[in-house]
Amino acid sequence: MRSGFVSIVGRTNAGKSSLLNTLLNEKIAIVSHKQNATRRKINGIVMHDGNQIIFIDTPGLHKSEKVLNKLMINEAIKSIGDCDAIIFLASIHDDTSDYETFLSLNPQKPHILVLTKVDEVKNEAVLAKFLQYQKFQDRFVALMPFSIKQKTYQKPLLEQICKILPEHEYFFDPEFITNTNEKEIFREFILEAIYENLSDEIPYSTDVLVDKVVEKTDITEIYATIITEREIHKSMIIGKGGETIKRIGIHARKLIANLSGKKVFTKLVVIVKKGWSKDENMVKKMNNYQ
Repeated sequence: MRSGFVSIVGRTNAGKSSLLNTLLNEKIAIVSHKQNATRRKINGIVMHDGNQIIFIDTPGLHKSEKVLNKLMINEAIKSIGDCDAIIFLASIHDDTSDYETFLSLNPQKPHILVLTKVDEVKNEAVLAKFLQYQKFQDRFVALMPFSIKQKTYQKPLLEQICKILPEHEYFFDPEFITNTNEKEIFREFILEAIYENLSDEIPYSTDVLVDKVVEKTDITEIYATIITEREIHKSMIIGKGGETIKRIGIHARKLIANLSGKKVFTKLVVIVKKGWSKDENMVKKMNNYQ
């Protein structure tokens, strides 16, 4: 029996959250076409051949001087040390520079290099990309292709991960798919709904706090506060006649209901906290960063 923690690492928009959701066969992590969507670590638990893999979805590795982004990067780097193994995700379309940046962090845990989106190119292109990464073969324990859309190579990847995990009793009940607090998952889904229903300029100065969750027999009631930095952004989030906040609520309820299997009620309130994303103490407090 093997059991351990595996950090999923890569640049922003590399598909880390999508990979986690695919391996779980359940959506628990935020997925967005916008950069830096994942701000907090979300854990997903996968059982494979009697072994337990606890995946850690991390913020994307990137360069930034913004307080929020710098703290997110620190969380990602911290996760590289706080695990038993690492998956580094690289798009088949990328060059090797992001992987070289990862190697410059001198990761001490064994890692698997996974090339994603292989369904988008011909086999010859996949082979060519494999050859490019071969010069790093003494650094990774395996180099593997993966297609999130087609869900191919899933079993070989899980088998390879299990090989490098330590022998250990299960950390969590095998029936669980996550040990992340449900409030945090609901928070991420509401934030995803904001990302997908607003323009590019708003989401990065916006966050969500779930104030209360009330579980009833036939419905889950979620009361949450959306925090943004400017009055004009508050107006845009609410929208004319409340239309935008209504769309956000509908989108979030669908995401949450798909996971919980119950009807969902959301009460969303928007407030302004000027400069919150530049206040390191506030960002740490809101995101439970150390």
